[in-house]
Amino acid sequence: MGILQLLLYSGMAARGIDFEHNRVVHEPSTIMLVRPRNFGYNLQTAENNVFQEKPSDTLEDVRNRAQNEFDTMKRILEEEGVNVIVFNDTVAPAKPDAVFPNNWVSFHPDGRVILYPMFAPNRRFERRHDIIESLAKNFSVTEIIDLSHYEKENRFLEGTGSIVFDHKVHVAYACRSPRTDVGIFAKVCSMLDYEPVHFNSVDHGGQPVYHTNVMMCIGTGFAVICLDSITDAEEKGMVRKSLEAGGNEVVPISVSQLSHFAGNMLPVRGRTGDLLVLSQAAFNSLTPVQKNTLSRYCRLVPVPIGTIETVGGGSARCMMAEVFLPPR
Repeated sequence: MGILQLLLYSGMAARGIDFEHNRVVHEPSTIMLVRPRNFGYNLQTAENNVFQEKPSDTLEDVRNRAQNEFDTMKRILEEEGVNVIVFNDTVAPAKPDAVFPNNWVSFHPDGRVILYPMFAPNRRFERRHDIIESLAKNFSVTEIIDLSHYEKENRFLEGTGSIVFDHKVHVAYACRSPRTDVGIFAKVCSMLDYEPVHFNSVDHGGQPVYHTNVMMCIGTGFAVICLDSITDAEEKGMVRKSLEAGGNEVVPISVSQLSHFAGNMLPVRGRTGDLLVLSQAAFNSLTPVQKNTLSRYCRLVPVPIGTIETVGGGSARCMMAEVFLPPR
């Protein structure tokens, strides 16, 4: 065990974290989804999301397909024994990206709820206090931390899109982008007592990857990451060393696989154990070796969300907000 790993494990012990029983902490058994009502191509987010594709079909067809994909994903998760809490998007104002709630809110084991500053003005309407009030009926909410005031300074941090947490060792990762301000990232890490790790990551066109959770995913014992997107050798080595020190087997993916959302996965807890939820496109892009490696830690559960991915530019992980709040 290296020095960095010893330090991380010591930090866990100081926080009372049992590494052998961290699954409940890392893999949520409850997730929140928002069923889309006005899903569509968002011009405001397309400015820095190269994964979005403008559809040729009618808006009605696109919305119907997105709703069907959402319902299928919900059914698959429930059949796997995941506790799924669904809120319906409101009629107005129109929110084309409401299906991606993880960008505006995060729910933490100590009862804190964090609201995040959003890059696109039309996405800021997604922050809904009625959702938090509804969850508070069954879960303990001790504090709401609203960071949305940073929008007035044109500084943004889009929740667990911008931040990938390694809950086992209290380390958080973020790649710099127009949607991820490292100063706010450091502030959130300080509030939650996480060690911040930030770096640069670029897509196939050389542009900053807009969200960290597009290029990496961390579960219990593994980390999927597109190391090739980190062009600075020193940063690449630093990130890999940090992941390995946290007890993770690093599973590298290519830039091509990144473009198929192979980094946009979420480990969750189902009826029979740990699951890794990912899109069908992401699953299809993985090699047999990668699938076998990941299968040692969890069972892969692909969901067909092609319309949501291509038009919305986000995938399975973006659709799920983990609910770590303590139950009442």
